[in-house]
Amino acid sequence: MNALEIHDLRVRYRHREVVSGVSIDVPAGRTVGLVGESGSGKSTIANAAVGLAPVHAGDIRVHGVSALGRSREATTARRRIQLVFQDPFSALDPRMPIGESIAEGLIATGRAFSRAERADRVAELLLQVGLEPGRAGELPRSFSGGQRQRITIARALAGDPEILIADEVTSALDVSVQSTVLNLLRDLQQRLGLSMLFISHNLAVVRYISDEIVVMRHGRVVEAGETDALLEAPADPYTRELLDAVPVLGRRLDLDRV
Repeated sequence: MNALEIHDLRVRYRHREVVSGVSIDVPAGRTVGLVGESGSGKSTIANAAVGLAPVHAGDIRVHGVSALGRSREATTARRRIQLVFQDPFSALDPRMPIGESIAEGLIATGRAFSRAERADRVAELLLQVGLEPGRAGELPRSFSGGQRQRITIARALAGDPEILIADEVTSALDVSVQSTVLNLLRDLQQRLGLSMLFISHNLAVVRYISDEIVVMRHGRVVEAGETDALLEAPADPYTRELLDAVPVLGRRLDLDRV
């Protein structure tokens, strides 16, 4: 069964269509990587899934229930999706202690929490992402970039999502920190049984974390399939270009392509 179904999605800004008839299925408990160059429409799809981008046509369904519109059912469906943004520096209020930022995510559950319950849940979430609960009262400036991204992941998990959308979550981080965040996401996805749409322009990162891959270009899907099969024998020339662009240790740099 699919946890998330994006069907024939079209998104327009003024007279320009930035997503053109895209369909993506995210099976329950699996990770689908969405890859493509900047401007291909990847982040627009993420924003549309959580109600932050206008949908001109098509549908977004969570376990068969449409997440579009203002009905109670649609609102409940959207709450089952949580989005982790690209830049942890701008995603957190610099004046708000991180514990309060994480606690804001509890609103998405639709439950009422006492002060003690809220503090306990924040502590639990900080532990899940590998941070000390005792630091809940500190401001974001006290944390490194990788730690801030862990905080934004904790805030997304506070909403008890069934589907996590990770939008370029490693692109603002040093290479040395990226693997830590990727391993954390893999662990959380498996341990919590999450379904995940992982968005990146980096095919090597997508390959590491994804069960399936969807390749986008100019607002359209050009190729999709199981990760190993697609990357071993890509059918579309654009996918082959992305593969050729992945750095390989020991391969001589072709300066004509830089």
